Amino acid sequence: MTSELQEWLDGPYAKATGRFPERREEFRRSSGEPLDPIYVNGENGEPGPLPGEYPYTRGIQPTMYRGRLWTMRQYAGQEDAEASNRRYRFLLDQGQTGLSVAFDLPTQIGYDSDANMSEGEVGKVGVAIDSIDDMRTLFDQIPLDRVTTSMTINSTANILLSLYAAVAEEQGVGRDKIGGTVQNDILKEYIARGTYIYPPKPSMRLITDSFDYCTREVPRWNTISISGYHMREAGCTAAQEIGFTLANAIAYVEAALEQGMAFDSFGPRLSFFFACHSNFLEEIGKFRAARRLWASIARDRFGSENQRAQMLRFHTQTGGVTLTAQQPDNNVIRTTLQALAAVLGGTQSLHTNSLDEALGLPSEHAVEIALRTQQVIGYESGVADVIDPLGGSYYIEQTTDALEEEARNYIEQIDALGGAVSAIEQGYQQAEILEAASGFQREVETEAEAARDGDRSAGKLGRVIVGVNRFETDEDSDVEIVRVDPTVRERQIEKLERLRDGRDQTAVSAALDAIQQAAATDENLVPLMLDAVKQSATLGEISDSLRQVWGEYRERIVV
Repeated sequence: MTSELQEWLDGPYAKATGRFPERREEFRRSSGEPLDPIYVNGENGEPGPLPGEYPYTRGIQPTMYRGRLWTMRQYAGQEDAEASNRRYRFLLDQGQTGLSVAFDLPTQIGYDSDANMSEGEVGKVGVAIDSIDDMRTLFDQIPLDRVTTSMTINSTANILLSLYAAVAEEQGVGRDKIGGTVQNDILKEYIARGTYIYPPKPSMRLITDSFDYCTREVPRWNTISISGYHMREAGCTAAQEIGFTLANAIAYVEAALEQGMAFDSFGPRLSFFFACHSNFLEEIGKFRAARRLWASIARDRFGSENQRAQMLRFHTQTGGVTLTAQQPDNNVIRTTLQALAAVLGGTQSLHTNSLDEALGLPSEHAVEIALRTQQVIGYESGVADVIDPLGGSYYIEQTTDALEEEARNYIEQIDALGGAVSAIEQGYQQAEILEAASGFQREVETEAEAARDGDRSAGKLGRVIVGVNRFETDEDSDVEIVRVDPTVRERQIEKLERLRDGRDQTAVSAALDAIQQAAATDENLVPLMLDAVKQSATLGEISDSLRQVWGEYRERIVV
């Protein structure tokens, strides 16, 4: 054993296990032989940077999953707050360790359920949240001082954060005690997803407002989850996912610095969100490369001296776009591979997709299988018993290096275009993703044509998708598709009518006027939103107050 490794075992590793004991007294092989915490190349080989040490290639914590498994955080939400609350409580009863809220489209783009724009969309792809009444119901009997919550919300993130904080306060939980994340990543919406409301400049102001407010008032809250997931779902490559995500992160940091914030004050609460697709070993290398590249950006570009600000903490979701409607049972296999890659890559939390998600909202049975997938990996596979078990593999290390270099090149190209916002306005990221997605689709179609022509040399002419363009069957799926209750919008409208009839309209109008006036200044909007939701102002009303000042963004068409 080298002196460097011994120093790590006696120092950072011993300190971590002293503060947080490991899950088991001893980790062993099936033969009974004890497992070392970590393995390096050769008895006398140089171990290189170790877990918990810059640049965190092998993990951000000295003990990783030997100390605590990743947070099992299943993304869920459908219909109204009552239905979603039942699903959350079911998942918690089944062993889920964190909540992840999916919101419906009107909530994501700032419309109440009774708005004309909401017709046909209420409760369809997530839960409808119009007011504090809905938020109160959503977290009924869920202790917000003991459960962390991730909310996939962007344009209206500060409103949802305000609603969450207000409900926690009603539970007797102070803002300094709540933990969780708002996605709050507007740039990837312009690139790939589309749930933006306002132009980029005021949208970035909303994000820096949350950085500033949470640093002071909600210290355990992750103020942003900078997301590569949706760009990957739109078709970008693994290297593009890293490069575009970290370029967006750079833009957010620079916006905060312009507002006078110090990087090391808000940097520790930045978090990230990646997809995990089926190229098993490449995905493991991707996570390691992203961690290493962000550490160098934080230290060398932004002068960070705070180790926590240099650590790339990330959530992973298995690849929704990889799921197939054909032979949906195969999706369990895909999800298992992807979840295992995320764990081997060192994720901090994980969502596993359900087998039926290519057909509709996931059923309770399918969600349970998805959660059990994580639990089997965590408790039965043994991969969590050793830190970074694939570290030192020739292929993994070379893949990590190659992806880091590719991603760095993309960041340099975006810098040359004036940064992420300017590059988005010029359509750079959108065009790159379009080209990558088109290439993938051509490969799938080429393989399908080869199969139709009787050429069975699978994979030589294109990309094989099992059950889609190879190994098809004529059998119809017997998966029961979950249908959203068509009366959900009517119920939401009734709730809104009762809310408006029972509230103090003078107080609501004053709160909304304050938001509208502050939107034209540099005043932080989060405290004003918190006051407005406590007065029972609705999400749509607050969003409309900002629309009147800032207008709406119109998409740049890339062809």
